[in-house]
Amino acid sequence: MFKSALTRNLVLVSGLCLGLSACGTATLERSHGYVPSEEDLENVIVGVDTRDTVATNVGTPSTSGVISDGDYYYVASRWETRLYFKPKEVEREVVAISFDEGGTVSNVERFGLEDGQVVVLNRRVTDDNINRITFLRQLLGNFGNFVPGQFLDN
Repeated sequence: MFKSALTRNLVLVSGLCLGLSACGTATLERSHGYVPSEEDLENVIVGVDTRDTVATNVGTPSTSGVISDGDYYYVASRWETRLYFKPKEVEREVVAISFDEGGTVSNVERFGLEDGQVVVLNRRVTDDNINRITFLRQLLGNFGNFVPGQFLDN
């Protein structure tokens, strides 16, 4: 069939590479979260609806504000994973429903992945106000800083 071993090996390696590359194009997609439809959000009337009516008509939010009576946040995202690479978020949608002090809807906002910002978290580490001084240097640095006469009874 093939005239030389080199041609046979070249065809075999080419076929193997083509077969492996076809396997690697598969993409795994995952969807997370829930965002209400436009029709559901059109039924939310600013200044009229309350927390209870929003939860009943639109659904319970996946996330709410930090305060006990905080705003409602509906979050949905879609992730793609190719081969062994890190998953990549390709789509995100956030609907934020804000309430005033009386619990009435004050604003309805929709955000996408393009509106996202990287949020730097505060590390909450206590600053010791000691620059480049090791524990051993602190400990040994106190020798010689006292006068022996202070310990004698007068």
